[in-house]
Amino acid sequence: MKNKTVIITGASTGIGKEIAKHFIARGSNVVMNSSNQENLEMAYEELGSPSNAVYLVGDISKNQTRIKLANLAIEKFNAIDVLINNAGVFSSKPFLDVEEKDLDYYLNINLKGTYFTSQAVMPQMLKQKSGSIINIGTVLVEHAIDGFPASAPITSKGAIHSLTRQLAAEFGKHNIRINTVAAGIIRSPLQKKLGIENADSLAGLHLLNRIGEVNEIAEAVYYLATANFVTGETINIAGGHTVGHAI
Repeated sequence: MKNKTVIITGASTGIGKEIAKHFIARGSNVVMNSSNQENLEMAYEELGSPSNAVYLVGDISKNQTRIKLANLAIEKFNAIDVLINNAGVFSSKPFLDVEEKDLDYYLNINLKGTYFTSQAVMPQMLKQKSGSIINIGTVLVEHAIDGFPASAPITSKGAIHSLTRQLAAEFGKHNIRINTVAAGIIRSPLQKKLGIENADSLAGLHLLNRIGEVNEIAEAVYYLATANFVTGETINIAGGHTVGHAI
């Protein structure tokens, strides 16, 4: 991946920041994005203000952000080799309390953000006759939990899982690969946003009896970015979350 150009959305904290760190350290040219200017600037500085990275502040649900991301990558690095659709929102709300505005919120950021950012980079990938798009999903799409009502965000994430397979079918002949990493419970700022003070208390949801770390998602994403014979797959990085239960 040295000198390859990688766009990462939601790159200011947690998983996205770790993915950026992983690719920057391996010599990739990285375009970091987040809607939170303060967090994004702080992340860029914490990573050492690397010369092989730039950042763009913008809401991925807005069309101008998606277009600017693609244009910045081309203007700065003359290519778009990998897109990592990491930006997303997630929270718990009982089904009967969900309003249309709630569903729109998740669909606009999670699904439309992923869909139309992928669309924005596709012309350059077609021109290059190669590319890789990696979406960040969740194991909760295939493994629902009674005690965590989240039908609205999971619906949007489920659509991303389906989009992965469809785009893989449509663009495989152009040597463009599309895959999803479905994460289990990962130690990140998201847990506190969900009101979970002790993320390790959820270890029992995984057969390995621990939660995941952000570097483990970054490693999986890096693998998919370099795996030239893998497309249309959803890879669970979840410590056995979807495989079985400990009793």
